[in-house]
Amino acid sequence: MPPEVGERVPEFEALRCDGETFRPRTLSGSLGEDGGVLVFFGFVFSAIAENWWKRYERYGWADLDVPVYGIGRDGPYSMNSFIREIDSPFELFADVDGEVADAFGLLTEREGMAGVHTSRRAVYVLDGDGVVRDRWIGEDYISPVPTRELEESIRGLTAE
Repeated sequence: MPPEVGERVPEFEALRCDGETFRPRTLSGSLGEDGGVLVFFGFVFSAIAENWWKRYERYGWADLDVPVYGIGRDGPYSMNSFIREIDSPFELFADVDGEVADAFGLLTEREGMAGVHTSRRAVYVLDGDGVVRDRWIGEDYISPVPTRELEESIRGLTAE
């Protein structure tokens, strides 16, 4: 079951990619003092991923006072290549084996893809202790993320 508002999310360690390098990092070591945002998504280089990561940048999510990280099933070399290709300011966690998505209750089989599992699209707004302050979980892979509504919760992290 995906973590609900008010619950602490599972701790994890995965390879965090910055466009050039990747190193194992924990969630707790990656959140800022005021928290952070986790964006679960499907595949790098898909039109949907490219479109949404560019939107997050256009919406100013790179300039928020807390870090924003993506979490996807692709390997670290693909993640770094994707970050460079779209010239993204965001860092991505490579959840290669799907353990992070599974721990969050988001791992699902992709319809029509012969046993391929990826994360459902989701956004988690976390405080500095990893407690969910807001979340959105998509019902499909193309519905818009309610970015403006989530931004209110994100900005509220630093107002406390």
